[in-house]
Amino acid sequence: MTDLDVVTTPLPGLLVLKPRRIEDGRGFFCETYHKRRLAKAGIDACFVQDNLSLSRSEGTLRGLHLQNEPLAQAKLVGVPKGEARDVVVDLRRSSKTFGRHFSIVLSEAEGNQLFIPVGFAHGFVTLKPDTLFAYKVSNYYSPEHDTGICFDDPVLGIDWDIAADTLVVSERDRALPGFDPKAEYFV
Repeated sequence: MTDLDVVTTPLPGLLVLKPRRIEDGRGFFCETYHKRRLAKAGIDACFVQDNLSLSRSEGTLRGLHLQNEPLAQAKLVGVPKGEARDVVVDLRRSSKTFGRHFSIVLSEAEGNQLFIPVGFAHGFVTLKPDTLFAYKVSNYYSPEHDTGICFDDPVLGIDWDIAADTLVVSERDRALPGFDPKAEYFV
C-alpha cells in the first residue's frame, strides 16, 4: 500500500481514496489530508472549510445536497466514526454519466474517503448510531446557493439499503425538488 491508494469510479473525476494507516497496539495514525499527495492523484481542489456532522440514529439520511455556481463545492468526505452509505449524483450536463449515481460505504474501519468534484449532488445515510461524517469543501457555505434533489426521486432510483419507513430525514430534505433530466445543473 502506498501513502494514498486512489481508485477511479465509473463517474469521471469521482475518486475513492484510502490513506495509509500506521497501526500498533495503541491504535493508528493516518493523514486524512495531504495536499501534495492529492495533487499527485490529480486533485487540485483548494479546500477552504471543514465540516462535521454527527447523526445520533442509524438510518439518518442527509441529502442530496449541492451548491449552485458560482459557489459550487468540490468535497473530500469520510467517516472518522461509525459507518455511512455515501451517494453522489452526476449533475454535469456535459458528462456522459449525467444523471447517474454512485454509492459506496465509508467507514471508520476502512478509513476510506471519497473525492467529489464540482458538479455532483451528495448525500449519505448512516448505517450505525453516532456516526460522525467529515468533509472538506472548496467553497464557503452560501445559503443563497444551497439546494438539492429529493433523496427518493423515482427517476434516480437510488437504493439506500435501508427501509424507507425507518429513515430519519429532515423536513427540508423531504421538500427538495425532484431530479429534472432537462435541467442545466452544471455545464
